[in-house]
Amino acid sequence: MSEVLTEEQLQLFHQDGYLIERGLAGDDLVAKMNKLVDESVSPALAPVEYEADVHYPGAPESKAAPGGQTPRRLLNAYTRASVFREWANSEVVVSRLKAMLKCSRVMVSQNHHNCVMTKHPGYSSVTSWHQDIRYWSFDYPELISVWLALGNETAENGGLLLIPGSHQLNLERGRLDAALFLRTDIKDNQALIERAVPAQLNAGDTLFFHCRTFHAAGQNEADIIKKSLVYTYHDVDNRSIPETRSAVHSDIVVGE
Repeated sequence: MSEVLTEEQLQLFHQDGYLIERGLAGDDLVAKMNKLVDESVSPALAPVEYEADVHYPGAPESKAAPGGQTPRRLLNAYTRASVFREWANSEVVVSRLKAMLKCSRVMVSQNHHNCVMTKHPGYSSVTSWHQDIRYWSFDYPELISVWLALGNETAENGGLLLIPGSHQLNLERGRLDAALFLRTDIKDNQALIERAVPAQLNAGDTLFFHCRTFHAAGQNEADIIKKSLVYTYHDVDNRSIPETRSAVHSDIVVGE
């Protein structure tokens, strides 16, 4: 696998706000991660965020309700296991990020994403249309998330949907609800959502997407758990704002 993006790939990323790289992670690496995730899901190995914690549509009302102990995210992926750190620091990932961010040094956030997302059949919730930057606090909104599929991801099992070019939009506050999700009762938003495309991924495929790219995901209607490793990165010069959620834990320089 080449460690260099082509000019066409870079242009696509800056145009659409995302880029999919097929087979970026090898079969052996994906198999190691899947084994570790399976061992960490049942029983759930802390720290864990449960579906009941997010209060999204379709989530159990509480941890005491049916499905309330369904894990949504295995947190602290970077410090959870060496195989996850190796991927975060891998040259195939870091070299692409440097090109996309136009920088020479990159940091991974320990406060945002930094997790294995698990979407279980039966009790998974819906994630409405949003930009990840909505609750993040940095000097400027230029961060990239790296989403590694550990299995096939489709609309049926709750795979991501993205709106191409939406990272370039500056929407009026009234087009977002109280939680900063896109309001679906507004015609302009409805037209925007109609432009969405699915990020169909196979195991080992990697999605790079800008923190301002609108995306959403449905419930898992399939019969197996969907698993994805997700990190968020930024230029070392793009610092988190002190005393915000983005600065709780120190970010880490990767690839050095």
